[in-house]
Amino acid sequence: MGFHMAGHLTRSKHEIHVFNRSYLKAKGWTKTHKGFAIKSLNNLSQSYDGIFLCLKDDDAISDILFKSKLIESIKAGAFIVDHSTTSLKLVNRIISDNQIAAKKITFFDAPISGGEAGAINGTLSVMLGGGNKNILIVRKLIKTFAKNIVHVGPNGHGQLTKMINQICIAGLLQGLSEALSFGSQKKLDMNKVLDAISQGAAQSWQMENRAETMLNNKFNFGFAVDLMIKDLKIALLEAKSLDLNLQTTKDVLDRYNKLSKNGFGNLDTSSLIKLLK
Repeated sequence: MGFHMAGHLTRSKHEIHVFNRSYLKAKGWTKTHKGFAIKSLNNLSQSYDGIFLCLKDDDAISDILFKSKLIESIKAGAFIVDHSTTSLKLVNRIISDNQIAAKKITFFDAPISGGEAGAINGTLSVMLGGGNKNILIVRKLIKTFAKNIVHVGPNGHGQLTKMINQICIAGLLQGLSEALSFGSQKKLDMNKVLDAISQGAAQSWQMENRAETMLNNKFNFGFAVDLMIKDLKIALLEAKSLDLNLQTTKDVLDRYNKLSKNGFGNLDTSSLIKLLK
């Protein structure tokens, strides 16, 4: 995701420096894009106007921001935009950090949706949480790789919106898996079935983009099962704090856990249908 998003950022005409924990990946990025690869985040010679993050989980972000000396190389009054999906606990840790507060660095929790295809095509959706300071420049930069940017509220609201997004996707994919399995076992022409229902109330992005690949047993389209497990656990933890029982989400999480334990953790999230075959 970050590889392609950083590539789009080069169209902003700003000087782009990229870092990956695998330096070879960062160096590889410079072979196809105009920018510079960073080997270490400690003792950087540059001072940065802004930082974009897109990482796997809370621990990875904590390592980048707090265990390295990256914050020392961020200018006073600059911004940090985190496109990762994280817990609210991490958001609160970042905005309350003494160094970030002292340098008046603006933080935006800005999780994304749209998958790898959205990152490649520059058509991601961004759920932006944070204040108004620096928001105009941040919006302008995000527009290089996103088609839909909604400032949903203060810090934390971006992550809460992403939790809602993942809850919706989980339920949709389980329902689509059951429907496709039902039709296939009834020996229906599923291409005609999809033509008949895809313009009605059953239509969804998942049906439009994943139904055919699910029927063809193809599950190499980006966002992986193991990442969805992480995201749903975050959502369910917040629901628990509200004493809210999200039973469908729990059931789908159990199914994803089963897929992962069976060695399918790297398949995309539409692979739920494999449990019905």
